[in-house]
Amino acid sequence: MGTERKNLAENRKARHDYFIEETYEAGIELFGTEVKSVKLGKANLKDSYAEIKNNEIYVYNMHISPYEKGNIFNRDPLRPKKLLMHKSEIRRLSGYVSQKGYTLVPIALYQIRGLVKVELALAKGKKLYDKREDIAKRDAQREVEKHFKEIYR
Repeated sequence: MGTERKNLAENRKARHDYFIEETYEAGIELFGTEVKSVKLGKANLKDSYAEIKNNEIYVYNMHISPYEKGNIFNRDPLRPKKLLMHKSEIRRLSGYVSQKGYTLVPIALYQIRGLVKVELALAKGKKLYDKREDIAKRDAQREVEKHFKEIYR
């Protein structure tokens, strides 16, 4: 029985727009045709976010394309999807999210042992100057690697 993680969708923009403080693994409540569509890689996490309501976590704006052979069983692609986590984890996250600046962002959708899971990040928004600083660091690192590559040829 394979326990390796198979990535189905990734939210790369989230790592650019937010400082990732902590990550959590959560199950996701999906219907059959949604699971089939996700396993075919037809999910999009861009602009998605999570909110806590009545001690339950829901993901909004996660687009799952309708399954081609699903006809009447297909659901609304943008419907809110419930995440499955322990109550203690939800309470802890609720405490963080109530603080100014923190939000919950899904950063990956993956399959492990046949189950679809969401990697949920507790994140704090970046300002424009933070993004520029990250880009400058990345460029500097590339220059250093390029320089060492030329030296050791």
